[in-house]
Amino acid sequence: MAQLTWEKPVDKVKIEEKLKRSSNNNRLKFLLGGLLILGAVIYLALSGTLAGARYFISVNEVVHNPDYVGQTVRITGAVLGESILYDANTGDLAFTIAHIPDEYPDLATALNEAVNDPTRTQLKIFMEKQVMPDLLQHEAQAILTGKIGADGVFYGSELNLKCPSRFEEDGAAKIQNAE
Repeated sequence: MAQLTWEKPVDKVKIEEKLKRSSNNNRLKFLLGGLLILGAVIYLALSGTLAGARYFISVNEVVHNPDYVGQTVRITGAVLGESILYDANTGDLAFTIAHIPDEYPDLATALNEAVNDPTRTQLKIFMEKQVMPDLLQHEAQAILTGKIGADGVFYGSELNLKCPSRFEEDGAAKIQNAE
């Protein structure tokens, strides 16, 4: 006796259409995922670039704009040598910086004018647990990172200094002659 089996006829056209639809769905998913990742990368690149577009802000901007109070900022100014106070026991360092104009032909001249002009905006700086930097001297350019307090004092967490003699044309000759 022969056995009969019944099989449902296979519709190859429908199967091919289902495969194409699932393939298109997968492509669409990968395309959307790729666009989402690309958008995130572009956003992060732009936001990082815009946030770090300026290396530092001036003393005038920090002092005259109350929006900076409590925010971490990077500022620059010319050190007033007579204002430097250092406590070796606690590591407390305090000094005052004066506004340096944004554009200047010669940095050494700009630093000299900044510290000798009493009408320039000045800002008191305070830093804790610091070692007294060798380059912290009169007319040095200070680049500081920190926060300005509601009391008008800038509380620094990082200090970089540029020695004024490096910006004078004959500064190297003076250093060599001193040795």
